[in-house]
Amino acid sequence: MNINMLSRREFLNLSAATIALTSLPNQIQSKQLIRNYKLTAGITPHLFDNKGVLDSLWLYNNQTPGPVIEANENDIIRVEFVNNLDEPSTIHWHGIKNINKMDGVPYLTQDPVQPGETYTYEFPVKNAGTFWYHAHFQTWKQISKGLYGPLIVKNYVDEQFDNDLIILADDWRLNKNYQIDKKSFESLHDWSHAGRIGNWLTINGKKFPEYSIKDGYTRLRFINASNARILSFGSSLEGMKIISIDGMWVEPFIQDKFNLGPGQRVDLLIKTDDLSTIDFFEVSGKKPVSAFKLNINQISKKNIQKKDINLQSLKTIPHYKNPKILKIHMQGGAMGNLAKAYFEGVEKNFRSLAMEDKKFWALNKEVGKYEYSLASVKKGQIIILEVWNDSRWPHSMHLHGNHFYVLSKEFSDTDKLVLRDTYLMQPGEKSKFTYIADNPGKWLFHYHMLEHAASGMIGYIEVL
Repeated sequence: MNINMLSRREFLNLSAATIALTSLPNQIQSKQLIRNYKLTAGITPHLFDNKGVLDSLWLYNNQTPGPVIEANENDIIRVEFVNNLDEPSTIHWHGIKNINKMDGVPYLTQDPVQPGETYTYEFPVKNAGTFWYHAHFQTWKQISKGLYGPLIVKNYVDEQFDNDLIILADDWRLNKNYQIDKKSFESLHDWSHAGRIGNWLTINGKKFPEYSIKDGYTRLRFINASNARILSFGSSLEGMKIISIDGMWVEPFIQDKFNLGPGQRVDLLIKTDDLSTIDFFEVSGKKPVSAFKLNINQISKKNIQKKDINLQSLKTIPHYKNPKILKIHMQGGAMGNLAKAYFEGVEKNFRSLAMEDKKFWALNKEVGKYEYSLASVKKGQIIILEVWNDSRWPHSMHLHGNHFYVLSKEFSDTDKLVLRDTYLMQPGEKSKFTYIADNPGKWLFHYHMLEHAASGMIGYIEVL
């Protein structure tokens, strides 16, 4: 399938179902239902294991993960954010096609919320799916200390499921006393290699939790909140049916296991007929690690009519032509080929960048930051980001405020055309991200291995 041949008119005339999946946040209407929440970021003791060892995490509302924020399509979410930390913070709503000033990027879309201050986020949600929220000030530190939570938007499809579970996974880095390993936060090795990899897997803040569910159809919403670890999940099932990726519906397909890069989401549909338990494992290491278990409450099946789940589906992208091509060349890191790059207008060699500035990565020979402009495009243009991961490390790449079509190489069979907001690229991979620039503002494009973003792999694309 050629995804590079579609006229602008044809692209704008996609089917109503497809447009609905990526619809633009409108001005807030007076009749929309407002969902009110309050998130308070603070330092909180937390029990990490059964040995009674407490650690002071940075959490929303004294819990990990933060509270579930839930709404229906076309609702308004209003969040009063109170910053009780001793440093500034903001909140980003990952995967939401947001109003730009509500996107939560410090210095780009808003001023940082200072200690003791309150800030109100208010935005409509137009698309159902699995999303999440997280701190976006010094993300490499604030997320790793626990500042994140799930954001779920529902519609009529969700009424069909017997069970709907969030599986928010994280790999904390703990020391031998089960405390956050603070000494490693600015490790040059981590920043120049794969990022800050943890050693303690949790599901919804717990080690190997168990969940009781009703027999029938179960939707599992997986979210990877890790700083840098690519998680991989397998199960005791013969295969797992994937129905949604990054909050966007896909034609269901079966996988024995699936990978989740940092920031990515995958939804599964499981039918539990004749099963009593289902075990899930994290299988990225040499040995599988138990992740969580589902205990199934079987009920009498007499006089119960079997039902089918009717899912939405995303139609394939039509042909188009005359797109605007933006080339993104990613370089840097240990064992990389970045000899020199510009940082704050000065060209420096790699050694100077690393030792003097703690910068290891570059986009188009430029060490990025929140204020680094990658490009300006006109509203309504078809954009293709031609991205080349010219490094020795995988990168989980996130575009704020948009979903893009990509021929994904992330699954075990043939390439799949999917809509993503976060795509996991392998070393040496070249991919094309295609989207319509219909959402005005400055939208961050960065790598969700958070140490990589902090050390240069970041910039924005402005839609005028």
